[in-house]
Amino acid sequence: MNIINTKEQAMRLARAIISDVAIYNQKKVEDGIKNDNIFDVLNEEIEEGRQHFYSRTAPELNPERIFDLTLVDILIKRAGKIESAIW
Repeated sequence: MNIINTKEQAMRLARAIISDVAIYNQKKVEDGIKNDNIFDVLNEEIEEGRQHFYSRTAPELNPERIFDLTLVDILIKRAGKIESAIW
């Protein structure tokens, strides 16, 4: 397995992983946004994706930051249409 060593490739992988989490767990995403506990509801899935991402990404790219920013972009920003008190 190749280690990703460019920011663009790392961002693409993070988007793919987190998009999969969102797609395969649509009900959990909806419930988590509605109840303002999305990170608790999806903790196991997010952590599994995070570990996979870290294992594929060079440490000098700051994979923690890339993953966390992408997580917010995909899980939170895309869920803006879901009714919630957090909006």
